Amino acid sequence: MMPAGPLMKEHRLIERMIRIMKTELENTRKEQDIDPLFVDIVVDFIRTYADRCHHGKEEDILFRDLAKKKLSDEHKRIVKELIEEHEMGRNNVKKLIEAKENYVQGDKEALEDIVKNMEALVKFYPIHIEKEDEHFFIPCMDYFTDEEKDTMLKEMWEFDKNMIHEKYTKVVEEYEEK
Repeated sequence: MMPAGPLMKEHRLIERMIRIMKTELENTRKEQDIDPLFVDIVVDFIRTYADRCHHGKEEDILFRDLAKKKLSDEHKRIVKELIEEHEMGRNNVKKLIEAKENYVQGDKEALEDIVKNMEALVKFYPIHIEKEDEHFFIPCMDYFTDEEKDTMLKEMWEFDKNMIHEKYTKVVEEYEEK
């Protein structure tokens, strides 16, 4: 298996969550209300799975290793775009959290901000995923030897294995600080 394989598999789960978000957005528009717990679930999924787990492997492993290679101008451009897109997604999640907190505090107008930021994520991910799956991951594997790909794949498995410990250590530390 190439290192692109697990990344592309992760895309399928992200796409499933995006479909759920689309359905919830339709219900929100009809009912002019949203379950704050659903927003929390979306935020946790995007932050933990899509960003920390998935984008983490891209940025901390794949992009790091690609930075050591002589990339084509097109691939350099795509790496730069992907990093910018990851940051844009993080910013949307921050705004989504803020809007949800305002909504829970009674600001009913914050629902519009929740919808706007969730819509931004729903529009962002399919385009982002297509760019990676169709134009980047597989061609970039050609920059690596089989040994380098195996090493990268092992590092990705280790990354996943350690991530859950990292997440819940942070949860405990946050509460200890309070």
